[in-house]
Amino acid sequence: MDLALPETPGEPRRITILGATGSIGESTLDLVSRQPDAYSVEALTAYQNVPLLAKRAKRFGARLAVIGNSDLYTDLKENLAGTGIDVAAGAAAIAEAAARPADWIMAAIVGAAGLKPTLNAVRQGKIVALANKESLVCAGNLVHAEIQRCGATLLPVDSEHNAIFQVFDFEQPERVERIILTASGGPFRSWSQEAMAAATPAQAVAHPNWDMGAKISVDSATLMNKGLEVIEGWHLFPVEKDQISVVVHPQSVIHSMVEYVDGSTLAQMGSPDMRTPIAYTMAWPRRMATPSPKLDLTAIRSLTFHAPDRERFPALDLAYAALQEGGSAPAILNAANEVAVAAFLEHRIGFLEITEIVGETLTRMSGGSISSIEEVIAVDQEARNTAEDLIANLSK
Repeated sequence: MDLALPETPGEPRRITILGATGSIGESTLDLVSRQPDAYSVEALTAYQNVPLLAKRAKRFGARLAVIGNSDLYTDLKENLAGTGIDVAAGAAAIAEAAARPADWIMAAIVGAAGLKPTLNAVRQGKIVALANKESLVCAGNLVHAEIQRCGATLLPVDSEHNAIFQVFDFEQPERVERIILTASGGPFRSWSQEAMAAATPAQAVAHPNWDMGAKISVDSATLMNKGLEVIEGWHLFPVEKDQISVVVHPQSVIHSMVEYVDGSTLAQMGSPDMRTPIAYTMAWPRRMATPSPKLDLTAIRSLTFHAPDRERFPALDLAYAALQEGGSAPAILNAANEVAVAAFLEHRIGFLEITEIVGETLTRMSGGSISSIEEVIAVDQEARNTAEDLIANLSK
């Protein structure tokens, strides 16, 4: 990845936040509010939360506010009347917002919907803070090609990959034995199969450590989030596919580790607060102060680790299999998972049926190479249709 330095310090950095009303957007703007002279907000986007988008656009003086749901354009226009803030709506408008000149772009749109905006952000050749792992999962080769072509810098925001980035020796990657992603285990790590079969969406989104959106919280509960991070990690770091492992660490204090050939294991530690990795990308290659609670190991007293239970949480193996197969398999995995998680949150399927739908979708679809964004979109849509058909058949 390109490690070119950002703009000269002292000048306000123009920033765009794709996904400004989610938890990542909230944490990012909290940091901006603490150093208002250091940042100038170019654009903020959201999918459907008009009141919150308008509130944040006004507070931070954004030049542009974009709502993804085209039906809400008039509502946003009315909310921002008289402010001088430009308003737009629709998926194409969000992709265009990502292409507006900015020094730093937060890519925090959840799911495959973030792929086109992320690619547009990369094409500016500036810094892209990546919180949209699905872009790399679905089209990592295309994203990397654009990074190389445009000279962009991609900095990972996920706490795990941000941790690895901080301790990975990019000058001697051949000396890395493996990277170790830590997982909290989610809210169901000690639940039986019978209990998980009856789990409700409310229980699944109640993450024990992190404040995340519903979709990512469910992915954490199934361990699919960790599986997607395994695939993302392979695209981010120069390691082989079998050099990425996962360990369950319920306290979420060690965010990930890098093991070297000499027996050294370097870990990045901190309280579970997303403002820390976000701040790392905002100030990179320097560091900035954050209000994140400082780590007090004497108060924590003990840290525990154990191997993930792959029988109770088969999503992890599905992701590893998709990574090994390559081509379109990761895109199929992601699309089917997005559909299945949405169905679970809508009470259409049970919790355990999420991974069943994903596994069966992978079985039914034949993988192949992906060489264009159009092919990614086509595979994504076919996988969604297949998963929806499977869900429909469950209720018959």
